[in-house]
Amino acid sequence: AAVPSRRPSAATSRRFAEALAGAGWPVVVTGGPQEIDLTATVAGAAAAGGRRGRIVDAGSRLTLPDLASVLAGAEVVIAPNTGPAHLAAAVGTPVVALHAPVVAFEQWGPYGVPRVRLGDQTAPCRSSRARVCPVPGHVCLDSIRPDEVVHAVRTLAPQDSDQPPDERQHDQQRRTEQRRDSPPSRTADHPTALRTPERLRP
Repeated sequence: AAVPSRRPSAATSRRFAEALAGAGWPVVVTGGPQEIDLTATVAGAAAAGGRRGRIVDAGSRLTLPDLASVLAGAEVVIAPNTGPAHLAAAVGTPVVALHAPVVAFEQWGPYGVPRVRLGDQTAPCRSSRARVCPVPGHVCLDSIRPDEVVHAVRTLAPQDSDQPPDERQHDQQRRTEQRRDSPPSRTADHPTALRTPERLRP
């Protein structure tokens, strides 16, 4: 998220990535050109924990069609209130919404897909539209526990929760191909964008 108040700290995001990788989920960390240091911190620290094969740092490596492809191929997208959360919803992928209450979730949350909202919606910053968090500790998002994120992912992808990582990756690729080959819809007007970018393939 370009607005600091709407994203967790790098340290919190790093803990989320570590927890997800530790639970067996492959993780792709995305971000724009201005977020290279952020994505390297999030993905690099998790990789340093011995889970390098399950973490991909895609910061500044994706065009918009590439990003749509990655989001469409994901089982679940975890994102703050930012463009990729809504793009994920547009291509039909469930979203774990890390939502800061500076704006109302009912108006600004991802729409039309299964979703789980995390974050303290009663924090003092509620409805303030603040761009920089006015509350010490950024409690609305940095109080989210890694196990809550893992549980939310399992809630949105229950059919895969007991599968080994390799099997989940195979099923994920199969779903991506099914989406690519299906007729265009109102929420995916460019099915050719749903191919996995070559530079992110193993």
